[in-house]
Amino acid sequence: DIDGVGHKFYLELELEDVLDKDRTVNCTAEVLYPLGSKSCAPDVQLTVQGELRGTEEADQEFYSRIRSLEKELVAENIPDSHGNVPPELEPIHLLAWVASGYVIWQSSTENTHFHLAQVKHVKQVKRSDEDLQFDYVLLLHEMVSQEVLAREVTVLWHPGRGARLSR
Repeated sequence: DIDGVGHKFYLELELEDVLDKDRTVNCTAEVLYPLGSKSCAPDVQLTVQGELRGTEEADQEFYSRIRSLEKELVAENIPDSHGNVPPELEPIHLLAWVASGYVIWQSSTENTHFHLAQVKHVKQVKRSDEDLQFDYVLLLHEMVSQEVLAREVTVLWHPGRGARLSR
């Protein structure tokens, strides 16, 4: 506890590379939950020791595949009711996972524990610039209350600039 400021936690974590499950890096984090404000995201300071594998080649392959589609991508229920994610939708699921991390960070309190349960719906939106745009409906499972919350998120993505959320 920090008097008049909030509650600070020190964490030691091992991060797993989502593309190479055998590769991990250690990290430490300081998380400060401010007192009295449920609308204020916690302050997170993160230090990563080491590097995860680069994704440039996979990113470019995904980008080229999506840009070459004749019709906009539309998908539902990722993963399906058996926990399966079709290989061609894995990058879409990973982008949803990144977006959910931001939503979870913004919504977190000391008494919540969110998890991305499912991409209920995703639709690609054609753009005139180089970015790919995906409009998601994400289902977040709040483990403490057992509530499932639907959140709409728009993700802009380009292999050279990474993911950005616009709502």
